[in-house]
Amino acid sequence: MENYTMEGRTYRYYGQEAPLYPFGYGLSYTTFRYRDLVLSPPVLPVCANLTVSVVLENTGPRDGEEVVQLYLRWEQSSVPVPRWQLVGFRRVAVLAGRETKLSFQVLAEQRAVWARDWRLEPGTFTLFAGGQQPGQRVRAPSEVLSARFGVTGAARPLRGC
Repeated sequence: MENYTMEGRTYRYYGQEAPLYPFGYGLSYTTFRYRDLVLSPPVLPVCANLTVSVVLENTGPRDGEEVVQLYLRWEQSSVPVPRWQLVGFRRVAVLAGRETKLSFQVLAEQRAVWARDWRLEPGTFTLFAGGQQPGQRVRAPSEVLSARFGVTGAARPLRGC
C-alpha cells in the first residue's frame, strides 16, 4: 500500500458526499430546540482550551433523551483536515417542556493537526452544536447551531504547550 491518506476511506473525508447513517442518526419521540450557543473566550491563545455552553429545550409532549454533539471545523489549515471533527458529545435526559444548560470543554489538543508531528495552528474555527452532524438530512428535524472563534499566536508543536 502506497497511499495512506484517509480521503475517500472514512466519512470524515468524503467531501460533499454524506454518510448513509451518520453519528447520532435516529428518531426521537419528542422534539428539541437548541439556543444560546456561547463560546468563551471568542478569541483564545494557541494553547488555550475553549469553553462551550448551549441551552437544550424539550419542546415536545414527552420526556426524552438527546445526544448533544459538538463538531469542530478548521476554516484554513496548512494540511488536509476532516470536513468537521466530533470533539464532544453527551446524552441528556430532558423532561417535556423543560430545558437544561450544558457546558463542554474543547481542549487545545482537539484542534491539533498532523504535519510530521501534532501541531497547533492559529486561525479561524467554527464550532457546531446540535443533535446531529452539520448539514445532515433526517426525518425528524434537529437544528445545529454554529459559532466562530479565533486562535491567535504562532503555530507550535502540541507538546510545546
